[in-house]
Amino acid sequence: MADKSTFTPDEWTLLLESVMMAGIAVTAAEPSGLWGMLKEGLANSSALLQAKTDAAANPLVKALVADFETSQGRTTARDGLQAKLKGAKPEDMKAKCIETLQQARAVVEAKAPDDAGAFTAWLYQISQRVAEAAKEGGFLGFGGVAVSDAEKATLSEISAALKVA
Repeated sequence: MADKSTFTPDEWTLLLESVMMAGIAVTAAEPSGLWGMLKEGLANSSALLQAKTDAAANPLVKALVADFETSQGRTTARDGLQAKLKGAKPEDMKAKCIETLQQARAVVEAKAPDDAGAFTAWLYQISQRVAEAAKEGGFLGFGGVAVSDAEKATLSEISAALKVA
């Protein structure tokens, strides 16, 4: 089973970034204001917590979550995100996120093919949770839709990038 030692430091950084980029892509597709962004950020965090407590979670996923629990892991992910997304507009952010997801999938397929399916399914699950976290298009929490058309389109792009059905 794959873990941090399976990958180069740059590849591991890419995998850490991909965990965050899975949610950021959806948020960038249709920014939902402060409250919505908070809910979407919490959805991303809850996916990490769920993977940590799930005994059946893939070992690579667990290794990534364990690295997020360290100061060094969080710093590595944050610095990578800042370098890739600094100054980007939402539509550019989304494209960079999807590109990162494609690259992460390719690295895992090459280095840990047995873990690729579980890893990409987990990233997609994070994206889906973020999309469903806050209603879009309503006013003060009333009305709106659970997943906007822009978010659905982004989920479709993420699915294609990760090669999940």
